[in-house]
Amino acid sequence: MKYLAFVLLFLTVQVQEQTLVKEIPADYGYIGKIGQQVPDFSMMTIDGKTVRMADLKGKVVMLQFTASWCSVCRKEMPHIEADIWKKYKNNPNFALFGIDLDEPKDIVEKFAKEIPVTYPLALDPKGGIFYQFAEQKAGVTRNVIIDKTGKIVYMTRLYKDEEFQEMKKVIADLLK
Repeated sequence: MKYLAFVLLFLTVQVQEQTLVKEIPADYGYIGKIGQQVPDFSMMTIDGKTVRMADLKGKVVMLQFTASWCSVCRKEMPHIEADIWKKYKNNPNFALFGIDLDEPKDIVEKFAKEIPVTYPLALDPKGGIFYQFAEQKAGVTRNVIIDKTGKIVYMTRLYKDEEFQEMKKVIADLLK
């Protein structure tokens, strides 16, 4: 029995290692790399709360970079709401923040209602947060998954169903 438990543990670690190691294409325009510690920054949500990345250590964190003018964001956000937020919003080990690139609060509030999404949206004036992850002039519609130790483990660009499904699996694996 102990041997079987060891084999299952070994296989779980192997699957997690395979899931978490992914080469991010250069044309995705990321500055950060898989395995890198996430930068510490603060963000203000549209309901006025300040959130620091350092305070989220110990949680699996999903950062979703978005903007109201982005058609691909509008396509992806309902999937994030239904398939990720509704599934994990009550999990104390998970946090999700949509980070809106350089738009005023009233536009972001209207955007959230139009989609609609209920996960927290934060403001990113002048792209101060976004450009810690992405190259200048890089497009939004990207997700960054951070493990409980604060390391980047997965990144997406645009909305591709296969990549989205893989991201969901990465989150589920990290929350096991």
